[in-house]
Amino acid sequence: MDQTTAPRSGRPAKRAAIDCAARAVFGREGFTRASVDAIAAEAGVSKRTIYNHHQDKEHLFLSVLRESTHAVAAHQEELIDRHLSDPADLAAGLTALGRALATPQEGFEEHFALVRVIFAEASRLPPEFIDSWREEGPRRIAERLAERLAGLTTAGHLRADDPARAAAHFTQLATSEVYERSFHGALPLPQAEVDASVDAGVDAFLRLYGTRG
Repeated sequence: MDQTTAPRSGRPAKRAAIDCAARAVFGREGFTRASVDAIAAEAGVSKRTIYNHHQDKEHLFLSVLRESTHAVAAHQEELIDRHLSDPADLAAGLTALGRALATPQEGFEEHFALVRVIFAEASRLPPEFIDSWREEGPRRIAERLAERLAGLTTAGHLRADDPARAAAHFTQLATSEVYERSFHGALPLPQAEVDASVDAGVDAFLRLYGTRG
């Protein structure tokens, strides 16, 4: 009995070390160039230990991508709920949300490195990698934003007959320029430039969907 319980006690720590190392190596080297040997060295474990936890490199990448995507999505949902909770100052809330989403999010640097890998290697990645990230990340966030915009429309603070389309427009107008110019956070822009881009995008969004005038 002792022999069976001892290995299990170390599994969570080893799994955490492997996943942490995988995020770092995949983000640094990309999916194609990253090797299980490099991940094992980074984690301080053997290749056999990695294969005890993950079937192969593909499953390891998908596992860490899903885990970090869930964490980032939960954080961004919280931002949406927080900043769109006060319709009395909707412009300020939308601006604060846009700036929060467009600014590199502390603690999630490795996730956005994985996102850059997806964009750089999309043609070489298994389709389920991209589908999983889209479904559990961007689409989940878009749905939460659409829910909030629908509620604001019902309450008379916006004119968004198609909340899903309005959510897509907000993302494009308020954050896409920053994402593209910074290469999804790889080369962060000065905060003043981020703020100016977001402010202009929010102004355009409210011209389309606001109730004033």
